[in-house]
Amino acid sequence: MQADNFNLQDYFVRIGYQGQPSADIATLNALMRCQLFSVPFENLDVQAGKVVSMVPEEIVEKIVYQRRGGYCYEVNGVFAMALQALGFDYQMVAARPMFYPVRRPKTHMAIVVNIGQQAWLCDLGFGSYGLRAPMSLSMLDKEVIQDNDRFMLTITDSGSFLLEAKVEGNWQQQFAFDLTPWEFIDFYPANYMNSKHPESIFVQKLLVVLHTLEGRHILFGNTLKTVTHGEVEKRILPAAERVNTLKTVFGLSMVD
Repeated sequence: MQADNFNLQDYFVRIGYQGQPSADIATLNALMRCQLFSVPFENLDVQAGKVVSMVPEEIVEKIVYQRRGGYCYEVNGVFAMALQALGFDYQMVAARPMFYPVRRPKTHMAIVVNIGQQAWLCDLGFGSYGLRAPMSLSMLDKEVIQDNDRFMLTITDSGSFLLEAKVEGNWQQQFAFDLTPWEFIDFYPANYMNSKHPESIFVQKLLVVLHTLEGRHILFGNTLKTVTHGEVEKRILPAAERVNTLKTVFGLSMVD
């Protein structure tokens, strides 16, 4: 995953990373958390009636230089550019969202990074209850604690990995995937579906998520949810407060 305008140091500034990078698990963990805490998951372009751009250079311009966020192809795409620049061995995988009441196609993009003999699931773009750090694919059927969140990987009857998250006390399926490698261009049809199909959640509702050290902020439609150390606070956000909330809570200073 490459873009002519991607500059690793500019990316580090955007996400607030100040370490000495290497192609190891410590760097992978630090980069993922820095990006999660600084680059929001957001579908503002879809809500504005646009098809989200899959041009790598436009993704870099949007996230790194305009200081916007994006959804899975964008935030995982720019993360993949950093991984490639640092020499990580990684692959993109297609995942099937599993929290819908009916079966859905594989429209989600995640990343698997190989370090030595260990494979790590990384995902910076699943929205409300996504991972907060790399998760080892060898940790099957075990509860994995990441800050105040809990996740579990299992193997389905068809042989796919299934990620579950504990949401307000209950295990909820998030997405399923296998290790068939996909190219970025393979996600173009799914991106168009997510941008334009009337049944797409991104078309139906505004969704903005920003992780924090204590939890996350979630704006879904007109409901602002704040998760702090596992405690959930919700309030209805008046339309007049939306722009200011996007700036002050989610750091989307370029939104007007």
